[in-house]
Parts: sequence; C-alpha cells; structure tokens
Amino acid sequence: MPITRRHFTALAVAGAMTSLARSASAAPRTVTVASLLGEDKPETRIWHHIRDRVEERLPGRFSFRIVANAALGGEKEVAEGIRLGSIQASLSTLSALSTWVPETQLFDLPFLFDDADHLMRTAKGKSGQAIQGKLAEQGFVAPGFIIYGARHLLTKTPVRRPEEMEGVRIRVIQSPLHQLLWSAYGANPTAIPIPETYNALANGVVDAMDLTKSAYAGFHLYEVVPCLTETAHIWAAGVVYFSAAFWNGLTEEEQEVLSAAAEEGAALFYEMIKDDEARSMELARKAGGEVVQPEDREAWVAGARKVWKTVAPDLGGLERIEAIHREG
Repeated sequence: MPITRRHFTALAVAGAMTSLARSASAAPRTVTVASLLGEDKPETRIWHHIRDRVEERLPGRFSFRIVANAALGGEKEVAEGIRLGSIQASLSTLSALSTWVPETQLFDLPFLFDDADHLMRTAKGKSGQAIQGKLAEQGFVAPGFIIYGARHLLTKTPVRRPEEMEGVRIRVIQSPLHQLLWSAYGANPTAIPIPETYNALANGVVDAMDLTKSAYAGFHLYEVVPCLTETAHIWAAGVVYFSAAFWNGLTEEEQEVLSAAAEEGAALFYEMIKDDEARSMELARKAGGEVVQPEDREAWVAGARKVWKTVAPDLGGLERIEAIHREG
C-alpha cells in the first residue's frame, strides 16, 4: 500500500513522539544533596565520592546537585526535606533523627562507647539493623552508618570538672537526650540549630556547646568558644541517608548501586574525619584555641549514668545498655 501524505505525517509524528520519550527516559535524574559544611569538609567530600562511584557504574543516569554550607538548612530542616522528598540525600547524626525514631538515642548515650571501633561494631550488629528498619518506616533509607568523631565540650573559659558546668548556659542539639545530659551536670541547656549557634555564642545567648573537632573548626567556633575539653563523651554516629520517596522510584539496579556507593563512602568518611580533625585542631590552635584535659572522669561518667537510667525503659532496658558498654 502506498504511503500517502497523511500516513507520512502520522509516521513522522509517531517517530518524533518516540524520540522524545527516549530523550526523556535518558535524562539524568536529579539528586539534590544537602551538606552542612563547605566543599573542603568530609561532609561534602563524601558526596563527591558517592557521585563518582555511581557515575562509573551508571553513567548519565543521575545528576548530583550537592548544596554545601547548610544552604538548605540545619539537620532538622534537611530531615524534613528528606521526608517530603524535596531533598533526596544527605548525612545526619542519629541524634537529629531521634525526633522520628527515638531508638536512635541508644547510639547517642554519653560515655557508652569506648572508641570508634566499639561504636561501629554495634552499628553493624542487630542494634544497627533494627535502627535502619525504624528509619525506613519514617521515610529515611539509610544504607550506611558513619562516624563523625567524638563530641567534646566547648567553652569560653577552661572547664575540667563536671561541677564547673553548674549554671552554665549550653547550646545543645534538638534532642531531649542531650538536654538530659547537660542538665545532669547542673547546666542550663538550650536547643539551637547549628547554623544559628555561632551568633548565639557570640552574643551571649549561650556560653558553651559540644561538638566534634572537625565541625569545631568547620564552623569557626574557636573564635567564640576557644577552649575544647577533650571529654569524648559521645562518639557521634550518623547515617548516609536517602528520601524513601526518591528511593522507591528507583530500579532495583539503581538502588543496589547507590547503596554500594553509600556504604563505600561511609567507610572512607571516618578516615577523612580523622585527617580533617588534625588539620582542624592545628587551625584552631593557631587562632588561639586551647585544648583542655578533663579531670575526675568517674564524676563525668556518673552524670552520664543518670541519663542511661532515665532513658533505659525506651531503649530496651538498663541491662541492654550495660551489655553494650561492656562489649567495648
């Protein structure tokens, strides 16, 4: 049958539609990633690593839009964006996710873990797997655990003993457990998002806080709280996580590739953190920062045990907490 002008037009339109469909399907999927710190910090560099690994295995499939310097908000704001699907990926401390999954507080208990290895063994065991399941129920897909380093006390004047915290106004993250911790030492905790903390310290709204060494320098906090007491009271655990709304729209292959890249990035993250901590503390020292050694560690631990007892009913009981502590 000869091809009429009408047939030709119909074929041309069908061909154009097919071409457009193929182009649309080939368009890379945008992955908006939120990072609290700058391009040179591990919190952002990990995403460059993940992006590159994904591109190696699935070239052209994704376009990573990595937004640094807390431009998309603090941890709580980012977590809300993750749940809504407006942000596809980020890192988060487990502390910040306790609003949705209170069980994450297990990994945030003060003086529970002896070191990073102790923390990671627990995270990769049954306790960590249970947390991953709970997070997924709340819209957070977390394929990899990360270690931010230890949290230390930051103050305007040297603090060595817990009784010196009596009456001190201290900034804490937006977590009830952290409020309990510093209240146990007689301090007055105030929850303030991290992007607002520098100004709060500079203006005297609060006079102390706690944070990792890497973030201490990353936010230039040595300028307003120059004394770092090496309490290492909490080994800060976190996750590489994705929005479930985004994740559930991926193919099984895409999920496997992103999960593998996230786990690889998580493994490298702590190595980046350790290197960054060394550089950060040198920067802080040159700017007038001072490292202070705590005294009477048993008194510090005694305050922490008050917190253990308070939250134990929600975390499987005090016996479970003590067992994890002994595993160190």
